Amino acid sequence: MRAGAKAIRAAIIDLDGTMLHTVPDFELALNGMRSEFGLAPITQDTIEPMVGKGSEKLIRDVLALDFDAARIEAVFIDAMAAYQRHYLAINGERSQLYPDVVEGLQALKALGLRLACVTNKPIAFTTPLLARKGLAPHFEIVYGGDSLPKKKPDPLPLLQVCRDFDLPPAQVVAIGDSSNDAEAARAAGCFVLTVPYGYNHGRPVQTINSDGIVNSLLDAAKLISVHNSTSN
Repeated sequence: MRAGAKAIRAAIIDLDGTMLHTVPDFELALNGMRSEFGLAPITQDTIEPMVGKGSEKLIRDVLALDFDAARIEAVFIDAMAAYQRHYLAINGERSQLYPDVVEGLQALKALGLRLACVTNKPIAFTTPLLARKGLAPHFEIVYGGDSLPKKKPDPLPLLQVCRDFDLPPAQVVAIGDSSNDAEAARAAGCFVLTVPYGYNHGRPVQTINSDGIVNSLLDAAKLISVHNSTSN
């Protein structure tokens, strides 16, 4: 965190790869979709680098493993519908909380921070998943990838949260696992912290332009506490 900066008053937290390990759910839903098109199952190792840029790109990338561009366009609508149907049926069934997520959220709230969840996951998946995992009560605001006209890495969702909270971006931190989160935060003028265990499109987290790497949300809360103790 930069010396001399103002105190942090809110945190915008990503979902997939930051709070929840959701690739096992993606595996079930995507392979359910693929089976309807006569395609062989794919593994979590194949899926993980594809996660994080929204459902439309995910489905196109998964279909591109077997289909050319013309075939992808021909089946895309049906494939998306099949994926959504399968995902809603298993949403949260195999996903797991990362260590210290709940403790970290509690610590952030104890610091007086307002919390928002901003994810590229569709809101129809996001809301029930947060509820199922007991995370929903921690957040005042939740935006999915289709809640607003643009999604991360565009800064729009983060700027919308800043407006909702009536806070300048310089007093808001985004916490995520990927370059999407960092690019959105940088463009919005927010701080950004990254966790090292998520889905950064197959690239090392050290390549992300962030204000620091934290091992957990609890560590993020500790860092913000130190920052705020020396800020206005």
